Amino acid sequence: MDIRQLRYFLAVIDHGGVRRAADHLFVAQPSLTQSIRRLEAELGTALFIRQGRGLVLSPSGAALVDPARTVVRAMEVARETVTAVEGLRGGRLRIVSMPSQVVSPLTGLLSEFAARHPHVDVAVAAAERPDDVRDALHRGVAEIGVVASAGGADSLADLHRVPLESQSFVLVAGDDAALPPGEGALAPAELQGLRLVAGQPGTGSRRVADAIVAATDCRIAVEIEHREGLLPLVRSGVGVAVVADSWGALAEAAGLRVRRLAVEERLDVALVWRHERLSPSAAAFIGLADAEPGPGRA
Repeated sequence: MDIRQLRYFLAVIDHGGVRRAADHLFVAQPSLTQSIRRLEAELGTALFIRQGRGLVLSPSGAALVDPARTVVRAMEVARETVTAVEGLRGGRLRIVSMPSQVVSPLTGLLSEFAARHPHVDVAVAAAERPDDVRDALHRGVAEIGVVASAGGADSLADLHRVPLESQSFVLVAGDDAALPPGEGALAPAELQGLRLVAGQPGTGSRRVADAIVAATDCRIAVEIEHREGLLPLVRSGVGVAVVADSWGALAEAAGLRVRRLAVEERLDVALVWRHERLSPSAAAFIGLADAEPGPGRA
């Protein structure tokens, strides 16, 4: 058994099949298949069971996943630790973030990190909910997660945590939207007759949108999973959108109106990571974030 076999095994799991895994790894599909078969022969058991046109993990394969991730991650950390003896002159930082938190605070943190460590490559994966961030960390997709939750998330209790900021919510609208006059914060009951563009259930912005619908005659006209589509839809006149205040500057730059919402719902934003040895790049990023004063920090 070698580290390459374990990488190939995990790639098949993470990418949903041999073909996609081979494409991701830039290797020929037959080579990957042969590597998995050799691993199965060494272990004396099948790791996958063919089901229709796809593969599912066998009980033995499922038992191998966590140890394989531990071994692969330990090798990566060992390699980067040696490389970083004389400073961070290379390495790869892997982060998983919820969408709105990429806008803020992650963009600012990455800008500062890149200025200090220009030779470190950074990869940012997407996750819609706190549980998705946790899952990505446990699967080894990333070392660090950027998560936003309302009053904390029980499912993240097993992770280390560094608070970053607290975010409120704003309403983003086009010039033709029938909003109450003034510039002050809007209570949900003040909004009438609006078409809302809303994110998917389970998100903070969706809970605020649902509260507006419950208190008024507003309705959700469009539900969209792709948050990057929210501002274009508002600009096109489809409706107004509830977003985290981190989107405010982008919305104003796009020529949209931004009004604060008088709601109790807030998002506590934090960095999270597993209880394990971090790569030098990840440790440096967390150290930077922990030293930043950031808005809303306790």
